[in-house]
This record gives sequence, structure tokens and C-alpha cells, in this order.
Amino acid sequence: MKIGNINFPAYPTFLAPMEDVTDMGFRLLCKQFGADMVYTEFVSSDALIRHVNKTKAKLTISDEERPVAIQIYGRDVDAMVEAAKICEEAQPDILDINFGCPVKKVAGKGAGSGMLKTPDLMVDITTAIVKAVNIPVTVKTRLGWDNDSRIIVDLAERLQDTGIKALTIHGRTRAQMYTGEADWTLIGEVKNNPRMHIPIIGNGDVTSPEICKKRFDETGVDAIMIGRGSIGSPWIFEEVKHFLNTGERVQKKDFRWYLDILKEMVRKNIAHSGERGGIIHSRRHLAASSLFKGIPDFKKTRVAMLRADTEEQLFNIMDEIPERFDI
Repeated sequence: MKIGNINFPAYPTFLAPMEDVTDMGFRLLCKQFGADMVYTEFVSSDALIRHVNKTKAKLTISDEERPVAIQIYGRDVDAMVEAAKICEEAQPDILDINFGCPVKKVAGKGAGSGMLKTPDLMVDITTAIVKAVNIPVTVKTRLGWDNDSRIIVDLAERLQDTGIKALTIHGRTRAQMYTGEADWTLIGEVKNNPRMHIPIIGNGDVTSPEICKKRFDETGVDAIMIGRGSIGSPWIFEEVKHFLNTGERVQKKDFRWYLDILKEMVRKNIAHSGERGGIIHSRRHLAASSLFKGIPDFKKTRVAMLRADTEEQLFNIMDEIPERFDI
């Protein structure tokens, strides 16, 4: 599978763009564990062209994480084009357009998945960006705005006609947000549409190696994007790769090995954002990590981790977990 001039192995798996999750430290960890491509956090076109420092910082990428995509969102053609050109200067391998984010502060203003209400404008923005930059442009979107407007099959053809090099589809409508189960039926319909020739990337509820293989087999998608299943669990990419290649689960490692990976993630975040910022940025991963799920009476320890203010305090709590819970 190719996107532009970028070659990917069979059954590629990508790290989905997620706000407050896919900073460089986490992207590098996911790359270390086998992610074939990683994406930055969402970048607001309006904030970028106003030169907001926090937004500009999201454009920082490193050669070790390549191929890497920068993702932008917005609803104004001129602002999106200007932002796309700024992103291109950061030298990502791919520029991705976010037409899928369902949160109110984005979609409620007509950006992200809010664009599914205005598909003509979505196509106009995409066309303008493809013409404005010299790197491959891709799009990430959803099935439609709600269950009565699941427009993705026709929309995919229109987006392909703009010149994009790949399309990622999340198997939910905007109205669903992240509730219910992702519906991959229409993703498969888009992939198997004989008029489609660009790579189709599936996304939604891929939380295990078995589910990943099932989605590849059932839909024939060219790649699969893993989002929430990776939060606090960057090793999911190693698990998926091993299963896709061998049909067997990777051998489980000692609990302390996984704990050390999470501590390394915290260190990377602290190095990038300072002690307080790095710890705050790590909390979502610690709260959601699959490592701690199923441990009886773990609530107090989880709360203590999320309230820790220093690296020393946090690591002391984490180091006590194996003994305290006899793991």
C-alpha cells in the first residue's frame, strides 16, 4: 500500500490523531512498538494563522517518528489553505484534514465532523488544500452527521476526485460521538466500491489484535487506524503486528515491564513540557491504560496516581503497585 510516495508493509497499522494524547513522546513510543504511521494532535487552522504558540508547538516533529502526518481542522477555505502552507513548512510526510472530530467545541462550530452538514464546503476546502501544497493530502471523516445522513459512500468519491491520496473513515456518525459500536459495514462498502482507487483506512473500536485482523479480513481495508485502544497502551501495536504476522498472541511480559513503559512515557512528557505539564499530560494515559484494568480495589491507587504533582511522587505510587496488589 502506498500513500503518495510512501510505501507501507502489508496490514499497516496507524496511530490515530487524538487531542491531548498524540504528542511527540507518545508518538515515538508507538513508533517504537511498530506503528507504521503516526499523527499529531489536532491543529486549529484559525489558531495557527494567528501564531498561537501552543498551537505552533504541535507542529514539532522528529525524524525518528517518520512517516508522520500533521492534522489540521477548520471551516474557512482561506484559513485552511494558509494553515496548510504553514504545516508544510514543518516538513511532515503527509497533511491530513480533520473532518471527523465530533466534540462540541469543534463540530458545533462547523469544523471537524460538523463539515458533514456541508459536504460541498468540505470538498471546496479539500480541493483548495490539495492545490496549495506539494505533499500528499489525506482526509479523516465519519459515516455522516447522523443515522439519517450516512453519506460516506458518495462523499468518498467526491473527496477522491479532489486529489487526496488516502481516506480514513471512522465507523460512527457525528451524532454517535463515541457511543455504541463502530459500524464497519459502510467502510467496507467504500473500500469495495469499484470506482475507488485510493487507499481506505478503517478506524473505530480496534482494541485488540483479534479485532484488528477481523476488520482487515471482513472489509479489505488498506490500513487500520488505532485510537482509544492505544491510550496508555502503546504496546498494542506490537501485539497487533505479532498477531497479524503469526496468528498468535505475543507472549505477555512481566507487569513491571509495562509499568516501565508508562514511566518512560511520563519522562518523555516531562522532558517536552516540564514536570507539571508532563505529568498533567500523562494522566489521561494512566487513567485509561489497559495495564490497570481488572485489578481489584484499584480505585484509590488510580486516584492517587492522577493527583500526584511530581515525578518522584508519581513513580513511588507506581512502583508500589506490584507489591501492593501481588502482581
